[in-house]
Amino acid sequence: MELMVQRRQRTQLNDLVKSRRAELGISLRQLEERSVDPESGVQAKYGWISKLENGRSTDAPAEEVLCALAVGLQLPARVVQEAAAAQYLGMTEIRTQSEAARILVARVEEMTDDDLAQLAAIAETFERSKRARDA
Repeated sequence: MELMVQRRQRTQLNDLVKSRRAELGISLRQLEERSVDPESGVQAKYGWISKLENGRSTDAPAEEVLCALAVGLQLPARVVQEAAAAQYLGMTEIRTQSEAARILVARVEEMTDDDLAQLAAIAETFERSKRARDA
């Protein structure tokens, strides 16, 4: 018997590009023009940016392309690199000492939208209860 695992599509970099471009009020062409890595001279190309933003399949970009994109988006390179690592490699980093929190984050990719909604409802109920106790 073959076990099939259904993975949720990860869109962290797609979402970052789309939302940041909208915040900046620039076109895809303008983003391409601005997206040049100052160290290597590599440019993030229009076709790749368009595919990325529209959720079409792309290969994981090279580090220089991510740095170029960061320049174009006026964001720290680390922000763009972390979004790419999350989208292409499923890597998420949680900065906490809590093992329980790390386990929850590691399991998020396995959860359905309904699972996530239930987890969010639990967190909200906990927060309301905590506020009531503290009042």
